[in-house]
Amino acid sequence: VQLQASGGGLVQAGGSLRLSCAASDGTLSNYVVGWFSQAPGKEREFVAANRWIGGGTVYADSVKGRFTISRDSAKSTVYLQMDRLKPEDTAVYYCAAGRGPISTWSQTRAYNYWGQGTLVTVSS
Repeated sequence: VQLQASGGGLVQAGGSLRLSCAASDGTLSNYVVGWFSQAPGKEREFVAANRWIGGGTVYADSVKGRFTISRDSAKSTVYLQMDRLKPEDTAVYYCAAGRGPISTWSQTRAYNYWGQGTLVTVSS
């Protein structure tokens, strides 16, 4: 599965962005899809994950109430709606696909496929 993340950009604090993650073969409905962020000099961190078949959504505490993960199954696309952005949200955001149990969704090891990343910059 080849993943393509897009939608990053420069936004002021308090603003919004919507990231998209599309699969080249249209099979995202078969996978758990997660979003991770990686700020310069830091480790990759879990943001949110979602599963279409069987359900389930998990968010990092730092984004609860501000970010929303959703899917368009017809387009095989997963979105990350990012509202009330903060400067500390500045990072490269990656989407990933895997099939692990929900207990592993916050861990990078749960995902077998990764997109190339899209840069989000939040100015103060």
